[in-house]
Amino acid sequence: MVSTQAHAGQAGAPDSLWGRAPYPVLVADVHGAVLQRNAAAGRLLPAAEPGALLADTVPHWLQAAHCALSVAGQQDAADTAEPLRGTIEGRRFEVHPTVRDDGSVAWWLVDDTDRQLAEEALAMERERAAFLAEASSALLASLNLGRCMDVTAQLAAESLADAALVIAPARGTRLPVVTCLRGGVPAPSTVTADPDGIPGLGEALRGFPPVPSRWIDPAAAPAWMVPEEFGPVGSVVITPLPGHGVPAGALVLLRTSGTEAFSSEEEVFARLFAARAGAALSAAHLYAEQAAISDVLMQELLPPVLHHISGVDYAGRYRPAADHDRIGGDFYDVHPAAVDGEASLVSLGDVCGKGLEAAVLTGKIRNTLHALLPLADDHQRMLSLLNTALLSSHHTRFATMILASAVRRENAVDLRLTSGGHPSPLIVRTDGTVEEADTHGTLIGALPTVSATTATATLAPGEACVLYTDGITEAKGGPLGDAQFGEARLRRALARCAGMPAEGIAEHVQMLADQWLNGRSHDDIAVVVISAPRTHHLSAVDGHTRGRYTA
Repeated sequence: MVSTQAHAGQAGAPDSLWGRAPYPVLVADVHGAVLQRNAAAGRLLPAAEPGALLADTVPHWLQAAHCALSVAGQQDAADTAEPLRGTIEGRRFEVHPTVRDDGSVAWWLVDDTDRQLAEEALAMERERAAFLAEASSALLASLNLGRCMDVTAQLAAESLADAALVIAPARGTRLPVVTCLRGGVPAPSTVTADPDGIPGLGEALRGFPPVPSRWIDPAAAPAWMVPEEFGPVGSVVITPLPGHGVPAGALVLLRTSGTEAFSSEEEVFARLFAARAGAALSAAHLYAEQAAISDVLMQELLPPVLHHISGVDYAGRYRPAADHDRIGGDFYDVHPAAVDGEASLVSLGDVCGKGLEAAVLTGKIRNTLHALLPLADDHQRMLSLLNTALLSSHHTRFATMILASAVRRENAVDLRLTSGGHPSPLIVRTDGTVEEADTHGTLIGALPTVSATTATATLAPGEACVLYTDGITEAKGGPLGDAQFGEARLRRALARCAGMPAEGIAEHVQMLADQWLNGRSHDDIAVVVISAPRTHHLSAVDGHTRGRYTA
């Protein structure tokens, strides 16, 4: 900008002084007649010769500004006024007036085209950079694939086009599509179509560079690609959504026939947006695949739902150490007998540690025990073989375990209980007495050899045997928050459960542990209850087939 004060004294100077100024200078009197001009003004406004009227020779905006300033007749008004801007022959000028003593005005015309274009380009780049940053945040806010597709389509429709489609890789001949109009809501759908029949779409879905918009005939867009009430398509951009190693899909941008066609710069910007959207979609797709795999694996690692098997009632409860985890280091299983009349095998264990690493080892232990079921009558042999299997693996963790064989004999249930370094089971009699099974042994997976003793017990109708992990007895909580639940408190709780069914005892023990913890951190918790139900054995009506137990 040129200071008007700096040139105030030159306005009335002869042409030799200001005629060589690098910008046009035009002087007009109060009546709007041209008095003087320099050579630059002559080249810019050839018709504005001395004696000619501004109204006939200059743009209207400049003539109107001269009239307004001539009426005011004050230099102060010229100095304090906002810079005047206008166009001449397609160029942008910033005009600065100087009011002379006789009321005439010298107009200094500074060509500001390049600076204004640079400022507009800078503002556009800042706006686009801000949009890409906001888009990245919005896209990465969710790892849900459907949500990412919705956000991509909506962002593109609002800022890049009149409508946008996000097309995921084909599933056979079916294309998952999300369509969004500007100002509308994303609409998911599935289309049966051949992408190679649409110019640019097949290539984009395979990750090839985009076909320039000018090469795509808008009339070739199929009906499913054009939203209802959109009208004639004026221009189309189809660009790939690049993913992590594999294409994440394609982005289709549409503009109506009444809207300016996509420029090459807008196509480049669309590719920048597509790169960010593709990365987010690819991450969401990978997460969905991993989540599906994890769910399948986790279903195999979760403890089973226990029920009535061969006249014996079973119930179990499990709570992992972290509320956001579904699996951990505690486990239990009930394996029904392969032959009627033989004992079912119950296993309950606790792997050192918690979380996913401990859960992986519990899966190996459970699979190994399943393979050893033919030896279910020999608890010590099973524990010895399991110990060998753990020692030969790469894991450095150990485990404690209880094996229990349970078989119905008339109205009672006979038990054989063997501990491998695990807390002894507790037996709840009908009179409220709580007994500890006399079994003990060494840890599994810690020493070259293991030893264990097997205890026997018989459950009368209404009596139960409770297997539990130390997550219950070592749970810290209570009134002060630092006291362990302890075995004595567990025994007193079980004494009040005399005569209760297995499901009720398991539920009661877990409820007491939860109340004791009151939301505090804890270890994995597992409990299994084996009970002899209050049932009667009915003889077979024909005297030959097996009888059954009824409540």
